[in-house]
Amino acid sequence: MKKPRVLLADDHTLVLEGFQKLLEEHCELVGAVEDGRALVETAAQTRPDLILLDISMPRLNGIDAAKKLKKLLPDVKLIFVTMHADAAYINEAFKAGATGYLLKRSAAKELVQAIQSVMNGAYYVTPLITKDVINSFLTPGQPRILAADDLTARQREIVQLVAEGFSAKEIAGQLKISHRTVEFHKAKIMEQLDLHTTADLVKYAVAHGLVSAS
Repeated sequence: MKKPRVLLADDHTLVLEGFQKLLEEHCELVGAVEDGRALVETAAQTRPDLILLDISMPRLNGIDAAKKLKKLLPDVKLIFVTMHADAAYINEAFKAGATGYLLKRSAAKELVQAIQSVMNGAYYVTPLITKDVINSFLTPGQPRILAADDLTARQREIVQLVAEGFSAKEIAGQLKISHRTVEFHKAKIMEQLDLHTTADLVKYAVAHGLVSAS
């Protein structure tokens, strides 16, 4: 069987190095990146068969990156490897196009099996996620933590970048829009969400999983 072409994405260098050592015999590794925006750009260039990604990543979180990746590469397999075991995160991951979901604490034991499963057309969910959690993300009407319905994809990008401490000018450069457009979006977002300070916006971003609390 041909080795799958795999792209890795995690904002911790040691995690990436560990994945590389674990997978080098089983996969053709086409790249490793440390933020969500670099992930989308590198995927467009390398066109991998499978991508391993985290939920909490700088510049663009894994959920929103996954949505962009599935539009760009509809057939790509996405396996989330994350610390988040909450039902709402799992729910959003699969809605965004995930084919697998692992927890970092068990990745060393499960990763190769997960890749083999999804490359054979199956879904893979770590056994560490309880049956109750799995049932909850399959049940309609569960609360959404990520990708809140009241914000557009562009607004979520801006919220994340503001919460990560980027200035309006820096955000404009990253998103290739004008400084005034960034300021307009930020003001509109704060009005929509009834927030009054940048600190409130940061708290919102953390609460909705757009940035890590750490």
